[in-house]
Amino acid sequence: MKQARLVVLLAAVLASAASVHADVAVMGLAPAERPEGAPWIDHVNHTGDWYSHALRGVDQPYPHSLRFLEDQGNWHTPFNRPGMTGRYDIRGWYQQ
Repeated sequence: MKQARLVVLLAAVLASAASVHADVAVMGLAPAERPEGAPWIDHVNHTGDWYSHALRGVDQPYPHSLRFLEDQGNWHTPFNRPGMTGRYDIRGWYQQ
């Protein structure tokens, strides 16, 4: 009896899945393709305040390894956010 119910349930799920039209926009079917008409950022202008904040606790001359900040877009980076507290706060983000 349980197997018959399972078969009926599975058939119902498959039938409902087959009734979905292919022209309906479903997110996640082509994650590598940017949707047509989606907004995009073509330029990011970091101010001096942004650089001061991002380089807080780093002494001059700045290491060459920090040149990545010149290409940093408007995405999240943990480098310009406070990290751990206490003895792990090597850049002094939590000192007052």
